[in-house]
Amino acid sequence: MSDSPLIDSLLSAVEARPDDLPLRLHLAELLVGAGRGPEAIGHAAQVLARDPANATAQRLMTSALAPAPTAEKPDEKVDWAAMEQDLGDIVPPRFAKAADEPDPVQGHADRTFDVETSTITLADVGGMQEVKKRLEVSFLGPLKNPKLRSLFGKSLRGGLLLYGPPGCGKTFLARAVAGEMGAAFISLSITDVLNMWVGSSERNLHDLFDSARGHAPCVLFLDEIDALGHKRSQLNSSSMRTVVNQLLTELDGVDGNNDGVFVLAATNAPWDIDSALRRPGRLDRTLLVLPPDREARAAILEYHLRDRPVAGIDLGKIAELTEHYSGADLAHVCETAAEFAMRDSIATGEIRMIAQADMVAAVREVRPSTDAWFATARNVAMFANESGEYDDLAAYLKKRKRS
Repeated sequence: MSDSPLIDSLLSAVEARPDDLPLRLHLAELLVGAGRGPEAIGHAAQVLARDPANATAQRLMTSALAPAPTAEKPDEKVDWAAMEQDLGDIVPPRFAKAADEPDPVQGHADRTFDVETSTITLADVGGMQEVKKRLEVSFLGPLKNPKLRSLFGKSLRGGLLLYGPPGCGKTFLARAVAGEMGAAFISLSITDVLNMWVGSSERNLHDLFDSARGHAPCVLFLDEIDALGHKRSQLNSSSMRTVVNQLLTELDGVDGNNDGVFVLAATNAPWDIDSALRRPGRLDRTLLVLPPDREARAAILEYHLRDRPVAGIDLGKIAELTEHYSGADLAHVCETAAEFAMRDSIATGEIRMIAQADMVAAVREVRPSTDAWFATARNVAMFANESGEYDDLAAYLKKRKRS
């Protein structure tokens, strides 16, 4: 019990009626007046979560975040550790949204090496309509239409190679495909095969594919495939060549039936992969995963700001300023903006939320990391595209040059 019977009474009333926003606002106002700012923040946050434009809640949040006056000791230092503990997890993001803007994309579990069930679908992938269309044709359409698949003799086998600049969401797409199918999902970095299973890589590759067959339908995602699928003529180690050969055998299903096993592989350097891996029935389809488009960039920015105290962020404007940025670059932008706001708070002694100016300044400081990849890719598209497998890349580079 506190020294205010009225506040205690309102706390009980709010607990009984948690959706009564006016009551919660009244309680927050009393808490601010009583110098109980951290408690008020939680209640104001609950209102803003349901009504982001509520002016009263915004005002109370600002008041609750402001440091308490210290008339007796004006030069006393701020106890930042205590404030961090008080405010760390309860200040929600507040954005300036367009009327037709969709709800934010929710976070998802990190990748594991176990057989799992993906809870995300392509609807959780912001933008990237062309990529989704290709995935629908390559995987989802045949799975959802068994009679049509039978009529055209379409087998549920083969694989898809996702390539593009690093940090652009290839793993997330693979997980979304598994969720869309309702299939099991196994994700494995090939570098882990080489590091963890030295001397028994071939056997463990076989066990990995056996596990996928046993959980069919299953999406088997092989990340960093270029570490294993590197052109065999460039491999000096005979043991590495046998590992590549084992992977080819598994993709062919020589020792087992691969129907219902969908192999997705990812690489940043498809031009370094052995052509044998790209033959029909193996990784026979290729999909270019480009830096996120405007819609996807807005969703990624919102995701990375979701647990930070922000005010008045125009996601659409920041998305326009970050063309060619990868998802990892956008996460760095949000981190840099948070550093600017925190540094300013420390310098002035007054906590403030991350603002639009911080985001714009962060964009100026963080440059897109995809430029180096495209410099290499441009040479490939110009001088090593006789087969036409990089036509999508060449078309994008042409469009990018005009923009």
